[in-house]
Amino acid sequence: MSFFRTFWNSSVIIHPPGFYIIGFQKYPFVSVYFIFLAFVYVVTVLFNTLVIFIIVFNHCLHTPKFVAVVNLAVIDLILSTCLIPSMIKIFLLKDNFITFNLCLVQMFFYYAAGILESCALAVLAYDRLVVICFPLRQHSVNTLRSMTFIISVTWSFTVGIVSFSIAIMTRLSFCNSLRVFSYFCDYAPVFRLACNDYTLQWLTASILTILCLGVPFGFILLSYTVILVTVFRMKSLDSRKKALSTCVEHLILVAVFYIPILVIFLMGFYLRVIDQDQRVLSLSLASCIPPCINPMVYSLKTKAIKVRALAVFKRKTFIINSS
Repeated sequence: MSFFRTFWNSSVIIHPPGFYIIGFQKYPFVSVYFIFLAFVYVVTVLFNTLVIFIIVFNHCLHTPKFVAVVNLAVIDLILSTCLIPSMIKIFLLKDNFITFNLCLVQMFFYYAAGILESCALAVLAYDRLVVICFPLRQHSVNTLRSMTFIISVTWSFTVGIVSFSIAIMTRLSFCNSLRVFSYFCDYAPVFRLACNDYTLQWLTASILTILCLGVPFGFILLSYTVILVTVFRMKSLDSRKKALSTCVEHLILVAVFYIPILVIFLMGFYLRVIDQDQRVLSLSLASCIPPCINPMVYSLKTKAIKVRALAVFKRKTFIINSS
């Protein structure tokens, strides 16, 4: 308890004007990478907006599954928007200074979107679990109201814990280096620059990483274990194929999001075979690519979205040709 009293009673807090983001120092052709990310961002915005538009304006798609898909698309837009334009400004336009307050704002949106992405994948796993394992009860258990409530809880929880995490950053003093080695104003690289004790910030980051990534991932693994047990109990081979085929797009999203994070974590913290520049490059890709791939997967693998997307495209083509 003495640590917490000392922490909160700290009287002299020094906040700098801002920080200098440095990274990608070993890559001479890094500008090509950020031109690629600019293309990724355009595709991300277009496809996620298209998915949201199709689901919102087609009442037949107002089902629990597609409410969860819209939730994921909104999160992808937030994640990519808070990250990619800033990276282009910093590394492509060579303007790497970010003010202290803007740094905290970027931290908030990045980590909130990252946690929400993890929760959104768990929510989609819950949807598949109910549909496949409890088909007779799905319309009473997994309703629009219950799905909306679950998503609201994940948003409220995420906003609360991330707000606390960012609030405690304001209790740190920065009196030495202001150079943040990362691809954005990252939480851990920033608090390590503090000249007073950052134990609380370290504990918060460690606990929330395990809680907000590990728990949803564990729930997804548990859900698919139950789904596989249920599927292999089905007598008909066609029923098994049909049940598993509805999980393909979700499994792709889970793999795209979690595998890079797990590989980078294992290589960096246990094998010690990844240097800082490789880690920054790998994590930036792991943050920027999933929001781009997610809407493509649902557009191509989900027949209902694909049919309506093609209808929208044909309608606009017809209007252009007519005019």
